Amino acid sequence: MEKKNNSKNAKGFSAEEVEAMKEYIKEKNMDKKDMEKAVLEKINTMNGNDKIIGKRLHSIITANAPMLKPRLWYGMPAYAKDNGNIVCFFQCAQKFKARYATLGFSDKAHLDDGSMWSTSFAIKELSSAEEKKIVALVKRAIS
Repeated sequence: MEKKNNSKNAKGFSAEEVEAMKEYIKEKNMDKKDMEKAVLEKINTMNGNDKIIGKRLHSIITANAPMLKPRLWYGMPAYAKDNGNIVCFFQCAQKFKARYATLGFSDKAHLDDGSMWSTSFAIKELSSAEEKKIVALVKRAIS
């Protein structure tokens, strides 16, 4: 007999996944003008390195892609086009108990490179070298 994973509920979702879905429902009801404030508040609730990375990514993205609007997406800081399409997002390590944070890009980002390319990048810390790479990725994503 197969042993059930106790971290999943009856529908197969972890507690973290269920929480993300609840956050998404709340976000859908938020006023768009309150979104940047909500993103900054979310970043401020993060711990340690996640908070440092989140604040720095927010600064990098808003400075280099001012046409992207900060918003929450499943409880994560995200940056969207005026039509609401998410281009990139920050998943802190603590959200899903991962060992590193992630900068992710949606299919709306123009990162195409042949038949296969990366859309997600692990971040453990941000030095000037990583910041330069992120600036280039963000600018490419919105091109």
